[in-house]
Amino acid sequence: MSSPPWYQTFFGEDYLQIYSPFLPASRTQHEVSAIEALLHLTPGMRILDVCCGDGRHSLPLAQRGYAITGLDLSASLLDRARQETARLHLNIDWLQQDMRSIPYEDTFDAAINIFTSFGYFEQEEDDLLVLKEIHKALAPGGIFLLETVYQPRVVRAFTPQSMIRYDNGLIVMEEREIDLLKSRNNVRITLLHPNGERIEHRQSIRIYTLTELISLINQAGLQVTGYYGDLDGNALTLDSRLVIVSQKPTPSQ
Repeated sequence: MSSPPWYQTFFGEDYLQIYSPFLPASRTQHEVSAIEALLHLTPGMRILDVCCGDGRHSLPLAQRGYAITGLDLSASLLDRARQETARLHLNIDWLQQDMRSIPYEDTFDAAINIFTSFGYFEQEEDDLLVLKEIHKALAPGGIFLLETVYQPRVVRAFTPQSMIRYDNGLIVMEEREIDLLKSRNNVRITLLHPNGERIEHRQSIRIYTLTELISLINQAGLQVTGYYGDLDGNALTLDSRLVIVSQKPTPSQ
């Protein structure tokens, strides 16, 4: 029996242990403010957070007065999001769903896909399907923000191995290879816990060029309105991340 795709098993407690120390509340609040400015959002707008995880961006957006729907495949991360929603007395719709099948049509004023939550699938057709589903879910004139890794940066900064020792004694080792034919960054992640427990995960992400992503976005029916090197709207460089803003045309367009 074949093992499930990596994205069905990775996004849980191990994922949070690896990344949470690098994602303090101050960083998240800054990112949310940057998203508001970049997309010209106003409170009351309906926003779809695609691959919302544990609600890192959805929760502060809801606190700022937006009507949020969070969609993710991970039951454990959504459970955390629901618990925090209850603690903060917020009203957020959480949906466990594959991003290739978004059950909304002409609904949202904006959609976001943040922190490298795109390019998971082996076939490019599936990535295109995600974009088509986001297009379908947006109301006419709705805006889509995609923030992900940028192929030139991944290649230029490539190191085959790395190791991080956390304050709690956890050690995380990563072994990387870039598949040049498929344009994928493949990573084996090993967690060594202080009690001796060893856990391994694999991760494989398609690393797109700007041209490739714009082509996919256009094929999905969205119109690109801008691209940047970060959420603050700084210029795209060979060493930056990649942010693309696009819009669902209105009937008059």
